[in-house]
Amino acid sequence: MPRSGTEARDRLREAALDLYEQHGYDATTAAEIAARAGLTERTYFRHFADKREVLFDGEEELREVMVGAIRESPESSPLQLVIAAYTAAVPLFVRGRRIALRRAAIIAATPALQERAHAKTAALGDAVVGALVARRIPEPTARLATQVGTAAFQRASRDWYPHPERDLAALLAQAADEVRAL
Repeated sequence: MPRSGTEARDRLREAALDLYEQHGYDATTAAEIAARAGLTERTYFRHFADKREVLFDGEEELREVMVGAIRESPESSPLQLVIAAYTAAVPLFVRGRRIALRRAAIIAATPALQERAHAKTAALGDAVVGALVARRIPEPTARLATQVGTAAFQRASRDWYPHPERDLAALLAQAADEVRAL
């Protein structure tokens, strides 16, 4: 049995990715994921609310890092704050790259997961907007900065995923410069 909650979550995530890749999301049950991980279904549901959530593990940590970066950043421009938030999260993206690639393929093949991914992305965006508003940035400006900063991050990550030897933070800085030059 796993000695920590982190180890159990990791085992459940790996088992889910394996089964979703082999049999598809719809054909896989939480009980099968737990069995593949060598755990009980009860343990599965202690860690994840449903079989979708195993794919979105780490969302809370990402939100905390990004919101914390906005709160602590000396930057003052709304866009610079959003870029600072994504830059602070680069280590999380680097650490999770292998899983993110596998997860992306599963989500692309499953409409229900695409909907959940969009909802999670929107919730992260709302948290970033909230952090900007807490710094007295008007909500419409905060929302625009979040959308533009997210687009810059997406541009950088599209360049980085096929070339992991490249520096994601540097790619993000280049994308931010590109936005400013538009």
